Amino acid sequence: MEENTKAIVMEEAGDPEVLKLKEIPRPVPQPGWVLLKVKSFGLNRSEMYTRQGHSPDVQFPRVLGIECVGVVEEAPETPYQKGQTVAAIMGGMGRELDGGYAEYTCVPERCIYPLETDLEWATLGAIPEMFQTAWGALHPALEAAAPLLCWPAVPNMRIMREEKSG
Repeated sequence: MEENTKAIVMEEAGDPEVLKLKEIPRPVPQPGWVLLKVKSFGLNRSEMYTRQGHSPDVQFPRVLGIECVGVVEEAPETPYQKGQTVAAIMGGMGRELDGGYAEYTCVPERCIYPLETDLEWATLGAIPEMFQTAWGALHPALEAAAPLLCWPAVPNMRIMREEKSG
């Protein structure tokens, strides 16, 4: 018997109204893929661009979401164990394959990163893509022992300052 899951599905590009909560078949992992019970996911500008139709290779229907965190449900022929806390990020999520805007998602092992944390799911869900961006920018410079200029995220710092003083 086929199990269903809820997901936010796009049938076509457009305004936010194209995002519809639907029941879809729960994914079944093939060897080398990991089925996650999604606990939280981040919202990213790239997903807005995809929703607006600026990602021409996306085929519909599609579940957006380039990142999520959750718990492994099944992971045949991978090192991951049922119940393990992980992040899933990039690797075609939300564009070439369905992403994290769902109760369950199934992604290739290359998208999975194990996590050990006491952070709440809502906080944890906002970290993977942001961390990947920072690491991807910093790691080559650190390996090359190159000079590094750290520039604060000025708009975010300004907002935080205004909230505290407000």
